[in-house]
Amino acid sequence: MLLRLAYLAATNAFALLRLLPMSDRDKDIETLALRHQLLVLQRQVGKPTFTDTDRVFLAGLLRRLPREKLRHLLLLVRPETILRWHRDLLTRSHAATCAPKRRGRPPTVRSIRALVPRLAHDNSLRRWASRSPIL
Repeated sequence: MLLRLAYLAATNAFALLRLLPMSDRDKDIETLALRHQLLVLQRQVGKPTFTDTDRVFLAGLLRRLPREKLRHLLLLVRPETILRWHRDLLTRSHAATCAPKRRGRPPTVRSIRALVPRLAHDNSLRRWASRSPIL
């Protein structure tokens, strides 16, 4: 996923370089054409599927926009979904940094491991001694 995210960042950086010499009018025309294509795709395709990389990219790209602005954008998913993706991304990254190094119970000391079988053996001898008939 990290490699794909790096690839998306590099391709979008080159796309940004392509947009620099364009005028605002040309950019607006391209934006309208892309929005129209998106409308056509929304009419033809059922539910779109996003990969984890797509979710990370969209959440990172759109996270700074206010919710009112997100509602007016033409997106394939609801703005609440984008915000949930961003929350999940933060939760996942926070959980990865705060996870304990070792999971489960800590190992027992070697002397205690040696002591337990000895005590169990001594205990079984006492049980047998208490069951024996008194003569």
